Amino acid sequence: MDDEFGAGYSRVLSGSLVLAGVGGRTADQALSAGIPPRQVWLAMCDVQDVPPERRLGRDVKPRDTTGPR
Repeated sequence: MDDEFGAGYSRVLSGSLVLAGVGGRTADQALSAGIPPRQVWLAMCDVQDVPPERRLGRDVKPRDTTGPR
């Protein structure tokens, strides 16, 4: 959520925005109730109109785990 909405605004959203997709709970309540984070995230995306191409999060370049050669 921080990547999409910023650190401060994501905290406001997670604690106050009620999401129908997780039973009328906030994201914080849904996570506390054991609802999988991905399901909560997708419910947030639906309410906030996050386009499909941004629902997987930002691209992170894989680390090189092969070590020095």
